[in-house]
Amino acid sequence: MDAPDVTAYTAQILAPDNADDSLVLRRLQADPTVAVIDHRNTQLSCLRELRPVPEGDVLAEPGRWVYYPWRRAVVAVLGPHGFRALRLDRNRNLITTQEQARFDSLTIGVAGLSVGHVIAHTLAMQGLCGRLRLADFDHLELSNLNRVPATVFDLGVNKAHIAARRIAEIDPYLPVDVFDAGLTPDTLDAFLDGLDIVIEECDSLDMKVGVRLKARDRRIPVLMATSDRGRVDVERFDREPERPILHGLLGSLDVEQLAGMSSRDKIPYMLRYDEAERVSPRTAASLIEIDRSLSTWPQLASDVIAGASALAEAVRRIGLGENLRSGRCRIDIGPALDQLDEVQAARQRLTPEIRNRTDPPTSGIDDTILAAAMRAPSGGNSQPWYIEAEPDKITISLAPEHTSTMDVGFRGSAVALGAALHNVRIAAAARGMLGPVTVSEAVDGSPLRATMQFANGYDPALAELYEPMLARETNRHRGTPQSLNAETIKLLTATAEREGARLRLLTKPEALARAATIFGAADRIRYLTPKLHKEMVSELRWPGDPDPDTGIDVHTLELDPSDLALLDVVRRPDVMSYLAEWNAGSALGDAMRNHVGASSALAVITVAGDRLSDYAKGGSAVEAVWILAQREGLAVRPLSPVFLHARNSADLNELSARFAGELEKLQGDFVRLIGTDPAEAVVLVLRFATAPPTSARSARSLDRVQLRRR
Repeated sequence: MDAPDVTAYTAQILAPDNADDSLVLRRLQADPTVAVIDHRNTQLSCLRELRPVPEGDVLAEPGRWVYYPWRRAVVAVLGPHGFRALRLDRNRNLITTQEQARFDSLTIGVAGLSVGHVIAHTLAMQGLCGRLRLADFDHLELSNLNRVPATVFDLGVNKAHIAARRIAEIDPYLPVDVFDAGLTPDTLDAFLDGLDIVIEECDSLDMKVGVRLKARDRRIPVLMATSDRGRVDVERFDREPERPILHGLLGSLDVEQLAGMSSRDKIPYMLRYDEAERVSPRTAASLIEIDRSLSTWPQLASDVIAGASALAEAVRRIGLGENLRSGRCRIDIGPALDQLDEVQAARQRLTPEIRNRTDPPTSGIDDTILAAAMRAPSGGNSQPWYIEAEPDKITISLAPEHTSTMDVGFRGSAVALGAALHNVRIAAAARGMLGPVTVSEAVDGSPLRATMQFANGYDPALAELYEPMLARETNRHRGTPQSLNAETIKLLTATAEREGARLRLLTKPEALARAATIFGAADRIRYLTPKLHKEMVSELRWPGDPDPDTGIDVHTLELDPSDLALLDVVRRPDVMSYLAEWNAGSALGDAMRNHVGASSALAVITVAGDRLSDYAKGGSAVEAVWILAQREGLAVRPLSPVFLHARNSADLNELSARFAGELEKLQGDFVRLIGTDPAEAVVLVLRFATAPPTSARSARSLDRVQLRRR
């Protein structure tokens, strides 16, 4: 039985369609001392399951066999493109396909394969280079196994060979050059030629200096990690060719004299470079014990691995041209663990019990009518109004300072004002105080103002809606679809018309499916547009929020624990920024798609005209339909896709310059779906479903109310 080749460190790739390779492969497969391992069908199956599915030429790429002489084994693998796609698939989206291509062009040299072994291995695993160059003259000893991830089978083998073997067993297609004589004045030039980055982990001060001098001449950046307090050194000679080596910490040392200096003579310079005053106490104490109670410098695997992680990030930044300046830092895990804080989990921030919040009490003038006005719905519960109550009238003025990006031209605020006005009329009718209403635009700095004079009017149809109006709420439970009966449809349609609006109902499954696709895509854009995302997140109110009487109480979102945990992710702007950069994030629209798809119907309220007074009229219709739909047993939720109140391309561009074209298409698709006339303006969309009661109601703010007594 032949023994494994203890001197080999390069795998032999064999293509079955090559005559010479095929001959070698048959001999190996016929040799009983060679293990034959074939899991290629499983690899190919996994390759086909990738998303997106790889191109046909990748799937059809012929496989290869790889012979590892030191293991006496031949292994079946995918072809190079399929192998790399599958092996590095779990990098996405932490590393994009375009970024991966940039890393494939990098050649990185690692000098010193004790600490450097883990670094080279990490770079190979993460796919941060297209070629590696390894240098070390030393052979593995048993005492190295506290930090070098080798085994007792590797004892006595050159450290660079061991690292090359391990990398070949991860990725046989990754080229690895080996300098097993280590770095010397004679080999240094050949080692550095063609490198993009040097990682220097040598023990010798002479070689540390020599590597940097020649790397600086070639404008190659040098990185180093030590195993004391997570120290990382970065010298960007590619950007600073005049930069002093080793950060200038060697002072006035004549580097030409290094070769003739004894180890003892070098100690002051090494301590100066290592900043002895910042070395950890255990390491500093160990320095004193070397050649006494210690034979050599102590190092721990955990520190070496942490350093490899830090250098992998440094390589990533250099490879992508991201910010990384020269200097030194310490990534010290010990002190970081001293800063542990108790974690307040999302499920603890949200108490599970159902809260029955009540509206703030009012006192004085026309409490009933004032409270009714405050109960009106508004986008994000922003309450974009000022309400002024006097003994003979109540005035609701649109407050432009409470607008948002989606409140295009204050149209959404006008809808809210119209809903508040409808509530005022209901409450006034119930008290026998119904009077004339005036709606004016551009009054005293307010874009829109509505006033109702108190009189002795009474409307029994309005008055009987008083209790249902107070009970009206937004129900964000997903619920289930249930067909609307003809009487309900007739009632809601007539209600909208009575308020001067028009109601269109989408009830057929195919129409709801199309609407779900449109609204889901619009929701994704809301998440991925920074200003829209910021405003959406700012609307949320968590327990302990300093402004609890506006915005949307998170209890009302009706989230289960998993959705609540996801909310902590999707409210992060940095996460959304990456999804936008990758043109990804389709899952951000899933909740909306699922809710719309599970609807009994979508009610689309429109008006003729697009003045703010028209939108206010539509807002009264929205509130009227909402109140009656809930009274009929329907769960109601307003839906406002990003494009809802945009009237032209300028509006869409203001909403989201990056996605304006997509918004225009979505808006066009929706208009065609509902069949509106060009002169009509969509006021709001209401979702109807069958669902359990809400868990909470959003509060209302007294800050928007002013009482005037005479």
